[in-house]
Amino acid sequence: MKSGRTLVSLAQELERQLHSKKDLIVPSQLVHHSTGDDGRTHIIVNEAGNPVRYGVTPLARRQLADKLKIPHAYFERMREEQPVLLDRNVNTWLQSEDDRRMLRTLDGQVRAVLSDRYRRLDNFDLAESVLPILQQLPDVRFESVELTETRMYLKCITSRLTYEMAPGDVVQAGVVISNSEVGQGTLSVQPLLYRLVCRNGLIAADRSLRKTHVGRSLGTEDEGLQVYQDDTLRADDKAFFLKVRDVVQAAVSEASFRQTAQKLQKTLKIPLVGDPVKTVEVLAQRYTLNDVERSGVLRHLITEGELSGYGLVNAVTHYSQEIDDYDRATEFEALGGKLIELGTAEWKGLAEAI
Repeated sequence: MKSGRTLVSLAQELERQLHSKKDLIVPSQLVHHSTGDDGRTHIIVNEAGNPVRYGVTPLARRQLADKLKIPHAYFERMREEQPVLLDRNVNTWLQSEDDRRMLRTLDGQVRAVLSDRYRRLDNFDLAESVLPILQQLPDVRFESVELTETRMYLKCITSRLTYEMAPGDVVQAGVVISNSEVGQGTLSVQPLLYRLVCRNGLIAADRSLRKTHVGRSLGTEDEGLQVYQDDTLRADDKAFFLKVRDVVQAAVSEASFRQTAQKLQKTLKIPLVGDPVKTVEVLAQRYTLNDVERSGVLRHLITEGELSGYGLVNAVTHYSQEIDDYDRATEFEALGGKLIELGTAEWKGLAEAI
């Protein structure tokens, strides 16, 4: 499993961000876009008659382009080669719209451009609610926690529940909780399998809780700017966070864990009878792996010498530890969970590839 930061480091960063972020619900007409000769973009918001200038992150640029129906590649080309043309395009469309946007800011930068219906479920509030729940799990350890630019992850293992895949090959039960504050995914709670022999993590695709970030329109009381501090709307979140407790307990229940472990164990009986190189090529095409990722999975499959569905699953999850980007590494752990859910016909396409 990909290593992250310490719990103390996570808590410190969440606390820092709590005092550095601000949300704006603002009519499009009060937003102005400006691009410098160096390609840096800024959003200027009229706050109570005063223009306030914010930097713009790459993600927020992409979201802004999407909201205005400007192809992202063209947006970026204008930013790099024709900044005046970019500003003319963006500001023309902003001024012609009568809707409202949620601008999520952090450290003086717009980090997300979202709908005013975006339902905030913030990382600080989530951590404050679920960490005590996780810490109450028997024999729990926080195997990996991280806060990336787009998501927060809490991955916990309990050694109380174990299952032997084969002699000497043991997995333990766990749970992963993840959330995005910037529109890059739902809040989710999913079961996790942790393989002791190589520290692989597999995120199960079933029995998961997902909470979408969609709610009622915010800030429609008048036509002016609305600024929401972090303590606003927290009360609405608490009711949902209480449900997380039951889902966490279900995710690490013996019945749920055994069911997921047995699905993984069944892949031991799927021999890879075709060409392993072709098998990984089919996998790469089916799940959009790049050339480096494809080569890495193949290397683990051959090195570990387990030419079966089980070997392929573990090659995928083991390779995740080498990926620098934590978000992408987690996607590989989730890919392992998708593979154990495949039907016979889907496995046949992988196992018999020539």
